[in-house]
Amino acid sequence: KGSGGEPIREGRDIRIGDYVIVQRAGDVIPQIVDIVPDKRPDDAEPYQFPDHCPVCGAHAVREINEKTGKLDAVRRCTAGFSCRAQAVEHLKHFVSRNAFDIEGLGSKQVDFFFEHEDEALAIRTAPDIFTLERRQGAALTKLENFNGWGKTSVANLYESINERRTIALNRFIFALGIRHVGETTAKLLARSYGSYEAFEKAMREAASGEGEAWDDLNNIDGIGAVVARAIAEFFAEENNTDVIARLLKEVTPEDDQQRIDTSSPVAGKTVVFTGTLEKMTRDEAKAKAESLGAKVSGSVSKKTDIVIAGPGAGSKLKKAEELGVQTMDEDEWLALIGG
Repeated sequence: KGSGGEPIREGRDIRIGDYVIVQRAGDVIPQIVDIVPDKRPDDAEPYQFPDHCPVCGAHAVREINEKTGKLDAVRRCTAGFSCRAQAVEHLKHFVSRNAFDIEGLGSKQVDFFFEHEDEALAIRTAPDIFTLERRQGAALTKLENFNGWGKTSVANLYESINERRTIALNRFIFALGIRHVGETTAKLLARSYGSYEAFEKAMREAASGEGEAWDDLNNIDGIGAVVARAIAEFFAEENNTDVIARLLKEVTPEDDQQRIDTSSPVAGKTVVFTGTLEKMTRDEAKAKAESLGAKVSGSVSKKTDIVIAGPGAGSKLKKAEELGVQTMDEDEWLALIGG
C-alpha cells in the first residue's frame, strides 16, 4: 500500500511486468515508492482490478469508508450470503468458539457438508446444522459411512449440536455474522434489548434509518453510526431474516439477565468508583452500574460524569474536584440508583 493506505496498484500507473522501487515502511511493510519507467516493457498492460466476484459473479465494489471519507482499500462482493464463498465462511463463523462453539464442526467439516450434493448431508445455512440428524434418520446416504466418520464420531457430533439448541443471547447475535458486530458489540446489544424478540423487532423498525428505534440504537454507548447502519441493513435483507426465522425453530436464545435499564438516572453516564466500598464489592458495583446503562471507567477525565468515593479515596477524588466532576459517597450513589 502507499503512504495514504491506498491499494498498491489501483489508482496508480503500475503495470504487469514493471520494475518497482520498494522501501521498508513501518519496519515491516514493503512499500512501493515508485516505478522504473526506463525498464517498463513495451507491451506492459495496466493491471485491471476485478469488478466482479470470481465466485458468484456479483459486482465487487470499493465502499466509502465513513470515518475517512475515502474509498476502502478492499473490494467486496455485493451478493452477501447468497455468494457461496461468503456463505461457507459465514457457517465457519457461526460454529466458531465464541459463537455456537459446536465441537466436531471445524473448517474442514464445514467444507465437507457445504459442498456435499446429497440433501440428506448438505449444510448450506445455519439452520441446516440443526436438521442434519433428522435428515440422516431416513437417508440412504449415511454420514458414518464416509471417510473420517464413524458411528461414534457422528453420535458425538449430534450431541454437540443438540447441546447448542439453547444459547446465550450475545453469542447468538455474534454468530449471525453481522458486519461490524463483534463480541463486545453483541454483548452491548444483548444487554440493551434483553431478548431476541425485542432485539429483532427494534432492528426491523430501525431498518428505515429513522424513527425512535433507530435513535435508540444509535444512543447505545459503543454503537456508532457505521455499526447501527450495518445492523439495520442486515435486518432489512429478507434472505437474512428468513434464515433467522428457520434457525429460531431449532434454537432458543436465552434472555440476557443483565439487560440495561435505559430509563435509569445514570443511563449513558460515565462513572468512576474510587476508595473502599463498604456495602458491595467493586465487581458488584460495576455490574450494577452497567446494568443501569452507565459506563464504568477506571480513570477520571473531563468526560467523567460521576465519581463515587469511599473511604481512602485519593488522587481520583482530587482530580474530580479539580475538574468540577460530580462526586458522591456510596450511600448517595445507592440512593440515586434506588438501592
